Amino acid sequence: MRLLFLGDVVGRPGRNAVIQRLPSLRERWKLDCVIINAENAAGGFGITEAICQDILNAGADAITLGNHSFDQREALVFIERQPRLVRPANFPPGTPGRGAALVDTRAGARVLVVNVLGRLFLDPLDDPFAAADREIALCPLRQVADAILVDVHAEATSEKQALAYHLDGRVSAVVGTHTHVPTADHRILPGGTAYISDAGMCGDYESILGMDREEPVRRFLQKTPGARLEPAAGEGTLSGVAVEIDDRTGLAVRVAALRLGPKLEESRPVFWEEG
Repeated sequence: MRLLFLGDVVGRPGRNAVIQRLPSLRERWKLDCVIINAENAAGGFGITEAICQDILNAGADAITLGNHSFDQREALVFIERQPRLVRPANFPPGTPGRGAALVDTRAGARVLVVNVLGRLFLDPLDDPFAAADREIALCPLRQVADAILVDVHAEATSEKQALAYHLDGRVSAVVGTHTHVPTADHRILPGGTAYISDAGMCGDYESILGMDREEPVRRFLQKTPGARLEPAAGEGTLSGVAVEIDDRTGLAVRVAALRLGPKLEESRPVFWEEG
């Protein structure tokens, strides 16, 4: 199975990069499953139903969220009727939506997508380790799900790494999101789980975390209230991770970083380019 994960979509540049490039990548690389974190897709804060549908129409099989899940109030309503939109599983009981989704690939395989929110330096929600365990127990690898991806939306790399080792051998991939900066530590853990601390963002990298530079710099200099943060408006870069999964075991056999666009050095999954 060929699985592609794209990191946090930030504003219009991120949306445009996904909508314009994903359809051809899906066909070129014969992708079985595409999962995208889009919690910053609507002006940098949250997601709307129209944007959600645009990203799904571009070729995403599932969309994950994070701490900005409900910044757009309409998400409180439409998330209930969109089974492929996944918010963190460790939100309090009664929160609209779902923390996991079992999606069917075009070849008929089943991929469990789980989203959890870290607790270090973020709002202290329920235990993400227990939440991930609970969702995986309901759809175990090789019994119900053919592959499992866990999006860990968290600030601390230590928390992401700890959760990855906790799940090693029980899931296909653990991908970190939230910091918008791609890391270079993609690898396969001893038990066969692919891991990266942060997949980066889909957005304009001539920015501060996808936002226009002027206001964030001013806030660091002056520490006073100011203008609303706005997404940078330049050309977006796709950033994420490519994972090849053994159909027999459901575990990863190859992993590579993906970066396509300006500002960052491009990186492609060579094993798909050659095949």
